Amino acid sequence: MTTNLDRLIDTFFNAKVMAQYAPKIWEGFWVTVELALAVIAAGLVAGLVLALVRAFRVRALNFLIVVLVDVLRALPPLVLIVGFYFALPGVGIRMSAWVATWLSLALILMAFSEEIFWAGIVSIPRGQWEAARSTGLNFWQTLTQVVLPQAVRMTIPPLTNRTIAISKNTALGAVVAVGEILYQSQSAYSFSYNPSPLVLGALAYLILFLPVVIFGRWVETRFAWKR
Repeated sequence: MTTNLDRLIDTFFNAKVMAQYAPKIWEGFWVTVELALAVIAAGLVAGLVLALVRAFRVRALNFLIVVLVDVLRALPPLVLIVGFYFALPGVGIRMSAWVATWLSLALILMAFSEEIFWAGIVSIPRGQWEAARSTGLNFWQTLTQVVLPQAVRMTIPPLTNRTIAISKNTALGAVVAVGEILYQSQSAYSFSYNPSPLVLGALAYLILFLPVVIFGRWVETRFAWKR
């Protein structure tokens, strides 16, 4: 006699189905890793560059940066992904699903990281700028050698949390058929008519992002200012 527990296991933890589709989900795991790392690298570097440009306080440039950052922070990532992948070909610009997802998430991370870096820069007391300049350092040397190291230390906790939150949005790539974890899990579910691959996909996300979340908590504690 089949019990409710047996039906539950057969439906959500079917070992045969999981074994059949595990290679595809493993493949999607590495696509997710590659995409997340590319998003983090591009987004953080671009955000830091914008914050440094903004530090020169050129009014026209700062206005454009603020507008760009505010627009990107207001847009949902999925809107950007769909726009890049489906709308841009209408004006002759075509990109792969991977590139559309990477560019969308990197731009959004850039916007948030720019604001975080900028907040760190402006939090440094003006006296430190003046003291550094009085020793003979020029503006760029003061910014990069005195102000930026302190600012980056203060921004590490919020920057880590924001980076983790945005990198998890790689799952949105499934909408445009990026072969990451969610896409592979959904495809396996469609072929097998069994949700076990979705459970396997959820486990893959846990394996990937749980250590990252724990690391983020450690970073937040390690780099927080002593109160």
